[in-house]
Amino acid sequence: MKSISTRLVLWGLMSVAGVGSLAHAATDLPGGPAVNQLNLHPAVTRIAHEQHYLHWMMLIICTVIFIGVFAVMFYSIWKHRKSRGAKAANFHESATVEVVWTVVPFIIVVLMALPATKVLVAQKDTTNADVTIKATGYQWKWGYDYINGEGEGLSFISTLDSSHRVLSDSGDVSKAPNDYLLKVDNPLVVPVDRKVRIITTANDVIHSFMVPSFGIKQDAIPGFVRDTWFRAEKTGDYYGQCAELCGKEHAYMPIHVKVLSNDGYKAWVDEQKKIAAAKKDDPSKVWSLQDLIARGEKVYAANCAACHQANGKGAGPIKALDGSPVVLGPTAEMMHVVLEGRANGAMPAWKQLSDTELAAVVTFAKNHWSNKTGQLVQPAEFVAARTGKFPAQ
Repeated sequence: MKSISTRLVLWGLMSVAGVGSLAHAATDLPGGPAVNQLNLHPAVTRIAHEQHYLHWMMLIICTVIFIGVFAVMFYSIWKHRKSRGAKAANFHESATVEVVWTVVPFIIVVLMALPATKVLVAQKDTTNADVTIKATGYQWKWGYDYINGEGEGLSFISTLDSSHRVLSDSGDVSKAPNDYLLKVDNPLVVPVDRKVRIITTANDVIHSFMVPSFGIKQDAIPGFVRDTWFRAEKTGDYYGQCAELCGKEHAYMPIHVKVLSNDGYKAWVDEQKKIAAAKKDDPSKVWSLQDLIARGEKVYAANCAACHQANGKGAGPIKALDGSPVVLGPTAEMMHVVLEGRANGAMPAWKQLSDTELAAVVTFAKNHWSNKTGQLVQPAEFVAARTGKFPAQ
């Protein structure tokens, strides 16, 4: 299983460069990577425990076979060397030997395949789930929709904590926290000892949902749905990452799963439903320019700043928004870009955002930095745009 110890690799490289104090300051992250980790992550699900057992069982069997075969080979070379007068034998094939070296490996393979098949079948048994959650991969964040079970109807986007991104961009990680590049604004929350089914898909390119402590790794493919499941045995925080190279921000796409007690999960669901009800926007509401700009600033920081930068200047192939002809031009063109994307996904589509969030971020970009257009986009215009009815200008 692919390691998620990105930060440990960074610390190692810095140590080679002479910044050794950081490596000494690093400590294990419960539910995540550990310093000098050699084995698999500590298992907190039955499937993960079985994977650990299979890993060691097959490693031991292969090691024994390796030692046995090479011991016989080297002994034969030493025992029958030419300097001792040994002469090469001339003999015909032996039916007994043929049968033995066919049957014995076959038995070994069967003995290895039986427990492996049992675990593989169990991994794909997603029936009778207590909670079903759809995990959608975006460049570069995760969207979670609670489909069935307690929490049904909840939906949110999980993005790398902005302070960690700023720290990474600065190049100075000497004060990096223990969960560096693994902290998110909205973790995936699930109950303990409940079967949780994860349905994976993607909005743009292939991603992969992986949490090593749960023993799960499932690709998220645009236009397809896949599923996996887990039943966490302990409460706590567990970490993973997108395990499929999905673009330049691949390293900034962490997964944080918070496992709560059943009572704690119920309280969380109740709280989130109250928050969702309070935040639910009426797309027919008419906003003032200043209110939309203030709302758009938050939307921009959470979704756009990672590529276009907080100063709107862009970076490398990422276009600048400050002074951009698209931003300063007709409103309809910019609305089309944020809804449909551009350049084969280089600029991703943002249909998953609400009409109010889209209106706010477009209005913010048109009236921030040196862009002082005074143009305002109301949520109702995006409601119409989703059906193909863009404003005339």
